[in-house]
Amino acid sequence: MKRRQFMQAVVGLGAVSFWPGRIRAAAKVSKPTVLFIAIDDLNHWVGYTGRNPQTRTPNIDRLSKMGVSFSNAHCAAPACEPTRAALFSGMRPSTTGCYLNGHSWKKHVPEGVSLNATFRKAGYYVAGMGKTYHSSAARGMPAVYASGWDEYPPLPKPSTGGAQKYQGYHTPLPLDMKDQDLGDWHTTDFCIEQLKKKRDKPLFLACGLTKPHLPWAVPRKYYKMFPRDKIKLPPHIKGDLDDVPPAGKRIGVRTDHPRFLKSGRWKDAVQSYLATIAYTDMNVGRLLDALEKSRHAGKTVIVLWGDHGWHLGEKERWRKFTLWEEATRAPLIWVVPGVSKAGAICKRPVDFMSIYPTLCEAAGVDIPKHVEGKSLRSLLADPDASWDGAAVCTHGYMNHAVRTERWRYIRYADGGEELYDHDKDPYEHKNLAGDPALAKTKNDLAAHLPKKNVKSKPKTRKKGGNKKKK
Repeated sequence: MKRRQFMQAVVGLGAVSFWPGRIRAAAKVSKPTVLFIAIDDLNHWVGYTGRNPQTRTPNIDRLSKMGVSFSNAHCAAPACEPTRAALFSGMRPSTTGCYLNGHSWKKHVPEGVSLNATFRKAGYYVAGMGKTYHSSAARGMPAVYASGWDEYPPLPKPSTGGAQKYQGYHTPLPLDMKDQDLGDWHTTDFCIEQLKKKRDKPLFLACGLTKPHLPWAVPRKYYKMFPRDKIKLPPHIKGDLDDVPPAGKRIGVRTDHPRFLKSGRWKDAVQSYLATIAYTDMNVGRLLDALEKSRHAGKTVIVLWGDHGWHLGEKERWRKFTLWEEATRAPLIWVVPGVSKAGAICKRPVDFMSIYPTLCEAAGVDIPKHVEGKSLRSLLADPDASWDGAAVCTHGYMNHAVRTERWRYIRYADGGEELYDHDKDPYEHKNLAGDPALAKTKNDLAAHLPKKNVKSKPKTRKKGGNKKKK
């Protein structure tokens, strides 16, 4: 889409301004509603990526058909706390020092810089519920951060439904439950009610869905969608880590895979994960139904994202916490009325640092100077547009991965390297970092590595806490 055509579409909508302050044709440009859907631990096992044909996500696929879906989208960090801190602050982990779970975002991100605070300052009514930041309730946020929200009630029910963390993962599921027994149902209910209310301010609505985070315990009807005898394991090879440097072998959770091989419950875990994704997809469908029936229909900017990927045995790992494809890649879907191309798939490499600036531009909100990400405006208008960006993911101090359309390059703090050619090796089985013919390729990819790498603030211990009794 040419610039003039793009601007005409924006002004014609009367709700979206991708060049704040530059469009003068319309006497009044109203603010669009923003629906911000965050999903915890959802990897790229959704329909539009084609990564796993076993998955069933009709409602996420329905959203995908409404806008532009990114098939090569990656988190800023492969863990809940740092990736959310980066997305909401607009600053990379290497800038804030929030690298890992346990590096409290509250200590690394200054007050007032967050995405929700920026929209509130711009005149939006900002409401949310569930897991958006690395916390599922307002009580999990100190009062100093509450100013970033107009409304953020705690969950009326826990997100676990009473299940233990590893039920459906390491152990059989001993209980049945109803959809309403899980916190995500009530988060979705809250968001549906917000869409029904009339206000004199535009609405920024954050829906933080916790599933498919552990425990993988959902009503049995979702397990029945995936018969165990038809479950196929993810692609894997024996000795996958033989050509990985020592730092790569140390990364991630190393105890789970031997446990699954010994127990024979690998297929059960895959079944549980697929079932839990299906439960989350149901709630996404409820939310989309409510939006379509509301006064916000047709004038809402929607962004759906999974906070990072998830291993299920690939490269002998489970969970997140690595810099390989399965831990960094996650869904990213955009709907911007009058701008985004319906049903389009974009293969360009992007990371979630793009969400903050893109939302600001879509709503006509000035992008704060501290924001480091690159807007996706050109790719929403034309998913095949040229793109010189790369996705960058960080796990711990000085450990980074760079993902382009063809390559993944990893460099660890100790200098260890990995290089994978995704045109030939989509599951990253062969490390090419030692090939001298690819030295220039590595150098080109290394140019995308963060220039700034601050150390994390040390954890503070409460006075008198964690002392051994004599």
